[in-house]
Amino acid sequence: MATAIFFASSTGNSEEIANKIASKLGDIEVFDLAGTKIDRVNEYDKLILGGSTWGDGELNDDWEDAWGDFCKLDLSGKTIALFGLGDQESYSDEFCSAMGIIYEQIKSNNAKIVGFTSTDGYYHDGSKAQIENNFVGLVLDEDNQSDLTDERIENWVNNIKSEIL
Repeated sequence: MATAIFFASSTGNSEEIANKIASKLGDIEVFDLAGTKIDRVNEYDKLILGGSTWGDGELNDDWEDAWGDFCKLDLSGKTIALFGLGDQESYSDEFCSAMGIIYEQIKSNNAKIVGFTSTDGYYHDGSKAQIENNFVGLVLDEDNQSDLTDERIENWVNNIKSEIL
């Protein structure tokens, strides 16, 4: 069963995170949605999807461009983990909400979702990516907590490795 990471990155942060995750997991493919058709996810049984939140809790441009086609994909039977980047100080009300938008689409498509993480250590007011005391995936704040990124990636990868590889 093949695993791949698909991400969208406007500033390069999501690309850097996708590559860090891939290096921790071993030899898996990484695709930037800016140059990849979203239907390539059909080639993989296990996926890691990621990107950053823009504006008032919106998908970034590359996810937005792929969104219509993404919503038509049959993801049932796939195992999917999510990662999201956001700024919990400047956008406290919509911290990493784009990941929540992607999560809702995947959930409605009967995919198995893995990799939930605790909200402990984050300081925000709201997020579409939060269910009670957990985020629906790995959440990173490169603007305010970049010193915690590598540790958070390491812990998350160790938690999902058995299900995503």
